[in-house]
Formats: sequence, C-alpha cells, structure tokens
Amino acid sequence: MVDLESEVPPLPPRYRFRDLLLGDQGWQNDDRVQVEFYMNENTFKERLKLFFIKNQRSSLRIRLFNFSLKLLSCLLYIIRVLLENPSQGNEWSHIFWVNRSLPLWGLQVSVALISLFETILLGYLSYKGNIWEQILRIPFILEIINAVPFIISIFWPSLRNLFVPVFLNCWLAKHALENMINDLHRAIQRTQSAMFNQVLILISTLLCLIFTCICGIQHLERIGKKLNLFDSLYFCIVTFSTVGFGDVTPETWSSKLFVVAMICVALVVLPIQFEQLAYLWMERQKSGGNYSRHRAQTEKHVVLCVSSLKIDLLMDFLNEFYAHPRLQDYYVVILCPTEMDVQVRRVLQIPMWSQRVIYLQGSALKDQDLLRAKMDDAEACFILSSRCEVDRTSSDHQTILRAWAVKDFAPNCPLYVQILKPENKFHIKFADHVVCEEEFKYAMLALNCICPATSTLITLLVHTSRGQEGQQSPEQWQKIYGRCSGNEVYHIVLEESTFFAEYEGKSFTYASFHAHKKFGVCLIGVRREDNKNILLNPGPRYIMNATDICFYINITKEENSAFKNQDQQKKSNVPRSFYHGPSRLPVHSIIASMGTVAIDLQDTSCRSTSGPTLSLPTEGSKEIRRPSIAPVLEVADTSSIQTCDLLSDQSEDETTADEETSSNLEYAKGYPPYSPYIGSSPTFCHLLHEKVPFCCLRLDKSCQHNYYEDAKAYGFKNKLIIVAAETAGNGLYNFIVPLRAYYRPKKELNPIVLLLDNPPDMHFLDAICWFPMVYYMVGSIDNLDDLLRCGVTFAANMVVVDKESTMSAEEDYMADAKTIVNVQTLFRLFSSLSIITELTHPANMRFMQFRAKDCYSLALSKLEKKEREKGSNLAFMFRLPFAAGRVFSISMLDTLLYQSFVKDYMISITRLLLGLDTTPGSGFLCSMKITEEDLWIRTYARLYQKLCSSTGDVPIGIYRTESQKLTTSESREIASQDWTSSLVSRKYSVNHLKSQISISVEEWEDTKDSKDQSHHRSNHRNSTSSDQSDHPLLRRKSMQWARRLSRKGPKHSGKTAEKITQQRLNLYRRSERQELAELVKNRMKHLGLSTVGYDEMNDHQSTLSYILINPSPDTRLELNDVVYLIRPDPLAYLPNSEPSRKNSICNAMGQDSREETQL
Repeated sequence: MVDLESEVPPLPPRYRFRDLLLGDQGWQNDDRVQVEFYMNENTFKERLKLFFIKNQRSSLRIRLFNFSLKLLSCLLYIIRVLLENPSQGNEWSHIFWVNRSLPLWGLQVSVALISLFETILLGYLSYKGNIWEQILRIPFILEIINAVPFIISIFWPSLRNLFVPVFLNCWLAKHALENMINDLHRAIQRTQSAMFNQVLILISTLLCLIFTCICGIQHLERIGKKLNLFDSLYFCIVTFSTVGFGDVTPETWSSKLFVVAMICVALVVLPIQFEQLAYLWMERQKSGGNYSRHRAQTEKHVVLCVSSLKIDLLMDFLNEFYAHPRLQDYYVVILCPTEMDVQVRRVLQIPMWSQRVIYLQGSALKDQDLLRAKMDDAEACFILSSRCEVDRTSSDHQTILRAWAVKDFAPNCPLYVQILKPENKFHIKFADHVVCEEEFKYAMLALNCICPATSTLITLLVHTSRGQEGQQSPEQWQKIYGRCSGNEVYHIVLEESTFFAEYEGKSFTYASFHAHKKFGVCLIGVRREDNKNILLNPGPRYIMNATDICFYINITKEENSAFKNQDQQKKSNVPRSFYHGPSRLPVHSIIASMGTVAIDLQDTSCRSTSGPTLSLPTEGSKEIRRPSIAPVLEVADTSSIQTCDLLSDQSEDETTADEETSSNLEYAKGYPPYSPYIGSSPTFCHLLHEKVPFCCLRLDKSCQHNYYEDAKAYGFKNKLIIVAAETAGNGLYNFIVPLRAYYRPKKELNPIVLLLDNPPDMHFLDAICWFPMVYYMVGSIDNLDDLLRCGVTFAANMVVVDKESTMSAEEDYMADAKTIVNVQTLFRLFSSLSIITELTHPANMRFMQFRAKDCYSLALSKLEKKEREKGSNLAFMFRLPFAAGRVFSISMLDTLLYQSFVKDYMISITRLLLGLDTTPGSGFLCSMKITEEDLWIRTYARLYQKLCSSTGDVPIGIYRTESQKLTTSESREIASQDWTSSLVSRKYSVNHLKSQISISVEEWEDTKDSKDQSHHRSNHRNSTSSDQSDHPLLRRKSMQWARRLSRKGPKHSGKTAEKITQQRLNLYRRSERQELAELVKNRMKHLGLSTVGYDEMNDHQSTLSYILINPSPDTRLELNDVVYLIRPDPLAYLPNSEPSRKNSICNAMGQDSREETQL
C-alpha cells in the first residue's frame, strides 16, 4: 500500500481542497505579471486633456463657460462707459486713462484672471513642441492684451484706471462660439451643417466689426466731440452702409485713422466671408440640404431613390403620382448620388413643382443621407433601377443594396422596388411591391403575338387619364380611342357599391353583364375578404358575397360618380350621344367632368332577348328569324355553360386523318420539369414526353437526328414567331411560357425561333428543350442571310427586343438608333411582316415605319404636340405603331409601380392578365376574332350577353382595324400604287394599259372596292413574275404611260401636273421596291431557299388599328374586330356536356389565324 501511495503524484496546487477553502493564495508565488494598458492616459496632463478637449460634453461646457466669460467682459466695458462722466478738455491723457470704480475693477480683474488661466492651460494641453506657435496665435495675443494689465494693476494700484481695450474680447467670444458649435454637433451626434456655421461666422464677424468700431470711435472721440455709444452706433451704421449723411463725423486724426483702418478691415474680411457663404450656398443647392424634421412630422412625403435622374423619368413619376387627388398634399424627396441635371433643375424651379419636390444629393447607403431625407417618417420609398446601364446585373446589385439599406434604416417604411432581371428578384422579396422589367417585358411581347396590341392595352390601363385626349381632333377614331383610353381599374366593396350591391348572392357573370348593361362598367375580378388572392373572372359558379372586393374597369371610380335616372336625363340638356358616327358612344358611356362623372341609369327591367331592340333589320317584307341569345342566369346552370375543356384539347377532334398520321410528336400537359428562376409562379404548359437533344434545338444546323438547315425545311403548319434578342436570359423564358400555356390548343401552337446574337448557355437550353417547336439560331437582324434562314418570309410575328449593349449612348435618345434603323430595314424588305419592337425611349416611337412625306404622320405629330401642351400623360398614344401594338417601351410601365402606391392591387392584376401568376380559379387573357358569322350579334352589349351566357367569358375591349382615311393627294398616290401593283402582278397588255390610263381619279374612287378585291386575289403569286428580265419592259411601258398622260395636259393643267408628279414618284418608289424584292429573292436563291410565298407587295400602309377599352354597350361590331376576353380557368371545373367546337363564338374556330390567333 505504501508503494501505491508513493506512486500517486500530488495534486497541483490549483486542485487542492485547502486552496478551494482558502482561495487562490497559493497562486501568489506564480511567475505571473499583471499588465496595465493605456498607462499614458493615466497621467495628469492626459486626464486634463480628456476633460478639456477630448471629451465632447465636458469640452462643450468649457467652451460655453469661456464664451459667457468673454461676453461678460464686453458687458462690463459697456457699463464702465455708461457710468463714466465725460471729462472736459482735449488732453491726450483722456485716451490712456479712464474712471473705473473699485467694484467694477474687481470684477474685471477676476474675469481677466480666469480667462488668462484658462488660456495658458489650454495652450499647455495643446502644446506640440513649438512654443512660438502657441504664443503667436491671435487669440493668445488678444488674451494677453486684455488680461495682463488688470493683473499688473493688482500689484501696482496706480494702474487701476489705465485704459484696457476690453471690447476686443468680442473677437475671442466669436472664436469661442465657433468652437462651441463644433463641439455641440459632435455631442449630439448630428451632421455638421457647414451652411449654418458659415452664416453664424458671417453674422458674428459683422457684429464684432460694428462693436469694435463703436467702442473705438467712442473712446477716441473723448478728446473730440465726446460721442456717446448711441452716436457711435449711428455713425458706424451710416458709414458701413455707404450712406454717409455727414451729420456725425470724427474730429481727431486718431479717430479718423481708426475709421480708415476699420473700413479696410471690413473690405478685406467681409468679402471673404460672403464668398465662402455663396460657395456653400451653391453647394447646398447641389446637395439639396435637409428635409425639415418639423415638416416630416406634420406633412406626408415619399422618397424617390435613383442612381441617376433623367427628365423623362422625373416627369413620368410626378405626372402619375400627382394625378391622384388625395396625393396633392404629399411632398416628394428625391435622393440621388449625382449632381442635379440642368433640365431637372429647370423643371424643379417651376412653381408647380418647386413647392412640392425636394432634391437631395446623397446615397441611400449612408444613414446620414437617409436621415436627411427623413426616411423613417416617409410614407413610402420608391427605388428605381437604371435601365440605361450597359451592365444591367450591376444595376440590379445597386438596387438590391439600396433596398437593404432602406429596410435596415427604416423597417416600417413601405418599399416599392423596380428590378431589371428576374433572377435577382428573390433578394428583395421583403419589399411590399416589386416590378421586374424583363419579366413584364417578355410576357407582354409574347401576348402581343396571341392577342394583338396587348402591350398597348396594359399601358393604357396603368396610366392615369381622364379620357380627354383627342376630343378636339376631326378624326372619329381618335375621339373614340382617346375617350376609351381614360378607363382604369378601380375597386370597391360590394355592399358599399351602387354598381354591384344588388347582385349579392348572384353569379359573377350575371353581375358583370348587368353592371355593364346598366352602368357601363366592366366587372373583371373579385377578392374574398379573408383571402389575399385576386380572382379574374372566377366564372359563373362564383357567387358574389357582400364583403367581396370588386375590381372593375371604368372611366372613374364610383365615389366620384353621380347617378341620374332616365327620366331625369330626358329633362336635362345633356345630349344623348357624345359622338356622331357609326361607332358612337352614347348615353351608356360615362360623361367625364373635372371631378364628378354623371352616369345614365338605364331601365333595370329585364328585356327579352327576342325583343325588337336586338332583332336584325328585315329585307323588304320578309321576316327572317335570327338566332337568339340565351339570358345570363343569376345562378350558374352547368348544362348551359359551354366552357371549352382545354384539358382534353378538343381541337384535336377536327384534325383529319392525314394530319394525325403526319404528326409524329405527342404533347403532354404539366409543369416544366426544369425552369430557371423567373420570379413568377409555375404555369401549366404543353410539354414533350422527352426532352429534345440540344443539337436539335439549333435551327440552322443539321445533326444526327435531322437534316434540316432552315425553317422552311421543317414544314411547319403554323407561321413562325421570331424573337430577335442579344442574349438568352432568364427573362426570355417568360416569352415561351405564355405561348405554350395549357389553354392554347395544340393545333394553334406557333413555332418559336430565337434569333440570338450570342450563343445560349446550357442552363437555358436545358429549360427550353421540354417545350415543343422551340428553336434557336445564332445570328443578327443586321444580316439578311440570318433572317432568311430563320424563316422571316413566312413568319407571323417578328419580335425585336431592345439590346442591352445599345441602351447606353452618349446622347440618351440615340440608344434606340440601331434598333430603329434595323426595324425600318425589315419594314422595307418585308412589308407584310408584323413587327413588334421594344424601344428604350417612348419619344422615339415617331420614327417607327417612318415616311418623310406622309401627311397623315405629320398631322399625328402635331396632335401629339397639342396633347403634350395640354399636360396629357399619354401624348404618344395616337402614334399609329403604338395604337396598333407594334411598338412599346418598357419605361411606359414605370407608372405601374407609381400607381400601386394608391392601388396596391394593380401589380397583381397586371401579372394575372399577362399570365405571370396563375392563381387557382382565376381566368386568363385571350382574344377572339369577329367573323362574318358573328356579325348578327351586331352590338358589343349583345356580344357581352352571348359570351357570359355561353362560355362565361368577360370581354374587356376591342382591337379594331379600319382603312385609313387619306387626303385627295394621298388617295391618288395610293390609287396609283395599287394600279401599278396590279400592272406588275398580272402583266397587263398594252390595250388594257390604255384603258386603265383613261380612268380618272374620280372614277377610280368609285371602283376602288372592286380593284381591292382583284388586288387581294393577285397577292399570292409566283416569284418568277418579277424577274430582272421584266424590268426593261416594265420601265418602257411605264415611260410610255407617263408620256401619254403628259399629252392630256391642256385640258386640266393643274390637276394633270399634280397627277403626273405623283405618278412619276410612285413609279420611282415601285421600282425601288422591286429592286429590294429582287435583292431578297437573289439571296434566297443563293442560300438554296425557295422563293415561293415571298410577297413583297402586300403591306398594310393604308390601315390603322386602335384599342377600345370597355366600349359603350351599343358599340357596333365590325368585321375582323378582335375582342379581348378574360376567360374562366378551365381547371376550376369540368363541363358536363361537350361544347360545339364549330361555333364561331367559341374559341377554337377553324379559320385562318395568320394575323390574330384565337384562344
């Protein structure tokens, strides 16, 4: 046992029980050294320096005490002067000796002792090795002059009445005030205002000059006029103001010399102070200063954060933001890191904006600048991206950091963020409202190919307008188009609404139809009180509840409307119709005023659908029985609803046996197995059972699976949709999804060709390889060969996306130059091609399909200028390319983000319309075309009833195309062009040519319809009819025709000369177009492509298209009208009976969908 115990090592001292009881006394013998840090701060000098200089609050107290001490010394001097009796005589001793009482002398000595001690102590603490630097400072010298004589007088009593210039302590007080303000800013952790300091220095300098001059003149005139302090003050003010009355003047040479010295000092010091003040004022104007805390607490304001502020962006924001009446009292604080632009500065000086817009130069990443903008008190913060940057990803990164900074500084401030690329959207999911540019852009471009002019429809809906545009125009279509453009989306609770309260407990389609019939409003969607999801046209099975929020399209919201019964309307002097013409908008439409709208209340009784108001006119005495329209039921009857069951895709039933055998691909419906992050919910789409190999996605390259090298070789049944883009980003995926959505019939799927400048990456190819008939090709629209290979000659739509590399230019509006010229080239080469173009700047829309001598375009340009002068936000709406939906700018959708501040549902509704979000039970946007079989419906109201009662669709507008009304000279030009086209296509003989020459212009207008028919019949011709060998004969015949016309000149010299000029010009133009056509055909032959189907003469220059949003119920339907529909979700329920697929009202009509595809 003893051995075992000896082997056990002793416990270390730290773990002995005795040490646990006695503490750590055993550690006192350890070799440890205690180290004390910052020993230099424990010295007496450092402690004094910490108290007098380094510590902010104690230093501030010392400065305040020193400032008070200097003011006290100046006050004691004034008291001494006032108590002193003026002595008689002009002896110089009065200058050096004064009468000072003993108590006053004691106070001045005490002040001098304290001041001198403090000055010496501060000099000692701030000493840095150079004693002369401390001694020769002006404050130290002044302190010695004012304090040392009083201290000497303690030991030498005879010097107690010695004159001491104590009034010079005002300069020491000014110096102490400056230091005190600096310490004050440091103590309260506030950004130092250089402007405030400079103004304070200027005022204190001026006061010190005046006070020094007053005291000096008064003292030196003791041997002269014996001026008192008031007279000295009067003299100084008159002198410094350069008035110089001369009633008070100095008499002694010493006082005169002192005045000269003070004037010289003032001329040197004051200009320097004013210069610094002016410089700081200009810098303050650039930076913007601060937004007042008092104003932030009493007034409402929003903050606009941008990286660079352009005049177009500013005006779009201000016009849209202040278009709402309840936002008139809001302030807009702009926070921008760059200096204010000259144009922006000029606009903000306008009284209308100068009182409500405040520009601050600063960064959203700095808390100091956010504090200047009072971000924590703001009602909202709008963060916009710079779309003109070359690197759009970098621009998104800056936007994300700004959003994070604002959220960190002001967590309760609502955020409205604009992002460019969808893959960056998840970084700002915390924002209240987000608009992704590429997400909306590609979705609108895709829907433009299905529903024409969808981009124009959405743009008009998200812009605030009163519908007053174009009302002074002589053109009828501009009046109707401008009037209907004032329709917007509004909301109201059903039980609080006059429009919809009576439809509680009834179906949605019943409420929508009768509200439109009675009030002219279009009910498009609802939202349950306990649900955040908006449902667009939930269908006839949806029953309206009292607490539902109704979303409707109208010229104004219901709260700003007044209602009149029909008998009151008859008594009033309001005209029954506002427009006169075939498509007028009478009493059913809404008559807008400045703040209130009068709505005509029609008879609420249910009219019979077979009544005389809906019957077709009879021919002669024969009575023709017309098809009847079923009434819209209050509660849905499933058997009467002809809902297209798109899950089964009944359009396949109409295919022939040959088509079934020739179709080798079978499609499935489901969610894409692989999709990039695009910021939107998944969409049910047409998919392939197996993904296509990447090599087969290349359109112009053959592979081991197929040998096709151009689009023609594939033999597509439907026309192509070509997208010309620079890169294949995730946003381009949003273009494909709407065109492959599950509600699109298989037989109407258009092949999609992506014409990319740069090859796509593997991730993008992996995402698109599951979609049917989607191909890509590396090329550019600058190259004619690339266009021909990708199938531009038989494409339905050509979508030209604005390239990122061209969005930035030295001159802002030149960013679209390349795109515009390329599209103009396409328009000249392929005039029958429907081109949809995206531009950076909306102002450049006037250059689309530009014709220098087109009188109609010049008239539209003048109309646009007039509308802009009237303050319209939609001045560009009358441009024909925009009205037809062939061009749009994504910047026009900026108003969607601004409008969401008042209407928080607008982004959700727009996303549902574009198919970016798919809410279960919510409908989708589609279109149908009015054919000859549908004209028996006659009016928009009857169409509304037919759709609601049969398919449950809700129409929201009409896309109308009509012939363009030209002037006489223009009609002659078009007529001669058509005549020459017929000449070329049919190769008229010489005799037929002579007969055509004899037709006058008036006879031509009478026979125009018949010639149009022959023109359409001759459009599709072989390419061999315009070979180069025909050109000499054509030109020879044309010259003979022109010479014969010139011989008939004496009869009608003026008209004939004009006709000859126009015809010669037309011949030149026709020859130019023939040369371009030959160029295209030669390139097609060189590439081995067939020229069959290329029709260079078919264009649409004589037609115009426009949109009527929520037109009047009695608007007449016209042939080829395209009606915008919101169709119920087919997945919501399955129909009990098979609908008739051959009904022209149903979506899948078996007609040509070359221009507008029916859904």
